[in-house]
Amino acid sequence: MRRLTVVQLLPALDSGGVERSTMEIARALVAAGHRSVVISAGGRLVPELVAQGSEHIVLAIGRKSLTTLRHIASLRRLFVQLQPDIVHARSRLPAWLARLALRAPPASRPAFVTTVHGLNSPGRYSGVMTRGERVICVSETVRRHVLRQWPHTDPEKLVVIERGVDPRQFPRAPWPDAAAIARVTQRWPALAGEKRLLLPARGTRLKGHATAIRLLAALHARGIDARLWLLGARERGREDYLAELDALAARLGVAQALAITAPESDVAGAYAACDLVLQLSTRPEAFGRTVFEALASGRPVLGWDHGGVGDSLRTWLPESALPVGDEDALAQTAARWLTAAPALPDTLPDTLADMQARTLKVYESLVA
Repeated sequence: MRRLTVVQLLPALDSGGVERSTMEIARALVAAGHRSVVISAGGRLVPELVAQGSEHIVLAIGRKSLTTLRHIASLRRLFVQLQPDIVHARSRLPAWLARLALRAPPASRPAFVTTVHGLNSPGRYSGVMTRGERVICVSETVRRHVLRQWPHTDPEKLVVIERGVDPRQFPRAPWPDAAAIARVTQRWPALAGEKRLLLPARGTRLKGHATAIRLLAALHARGIDARLWLLGARERGREDYLAELDALAARLGVAQALAITAPESDVAGAYAACDLVLQLSTRPEAFGRTVFEALASGRPVLGWDHGGVGDSLRTWLPESALPVGDEDALAQTAARWLTAAPALPDTLPDTLADMQARTLKVYESLVA
């Protein structure tokens, strides 16, 4: 295959699933000898992206403002300069800007690819993500959502490519992992109990933090010395929400067994230090990456049976997929598993390598 130039567009390169997928595909493009260019407003991941061999162009294409429309001309000039073979939009506003910038005779414009990373709200604005020549869906849940909300979408151009997890980045840890526990409890003394629960998620109400705190109280009522780690919930601008969580923990008498911390890079170490991982989002999610990460690390996961999380749980650990909102079943299963851990899959496939290879095949098929 000849050397391709692939341009990926997204709002920013800070943190999150969209950003991680962008980085992973950029790395795969460079490894395969292609030219990888990312356009975004920038962020903390830019140095890593450039160090891996990609190019980054700063353009604020994710800000929801009329002034952002001026970037249509900027993108058009960039596309003329870069001569990309593929333009891959990963978010709605960048996708709109790219489509408008790509208004050119079909023979002279690059192929347009989109990835639907989430269960976007129905309507014309979100519908731009179905306008790619290929539309990558990050799960079967997302594919069903696209066909239900935008029924005129050609199902033949939809490609399901689940997000990937590299087992080397999440090696199976001993259970218990004394070294990991020591590192974590030294930093967060509230986690120094007999058992640790982990809910890795942003600080939003939809992630089920209050449910996890009620679970902690239910386990204490059963005489289990459990501790709860809400990893990633402490974010700037979430102070009111965090105060609600602190008040709930105090009211239930578990404040001393709770740690609410900021995001951090060593997620594998967090899994290794814990005994049970939770995935309690109140709304269906597009894909349950934490399910794969936790299972690769050798830790069981409990979550609600809906969306991409439910799909993943039913595939890899069916007994962990619980009826949505059934907190009694959640407490009973958690108590049982903290006493006697369930059997986990022996190994997980290298889903990251598979995701990268299949995405590059999409690019190559369009150019070919």
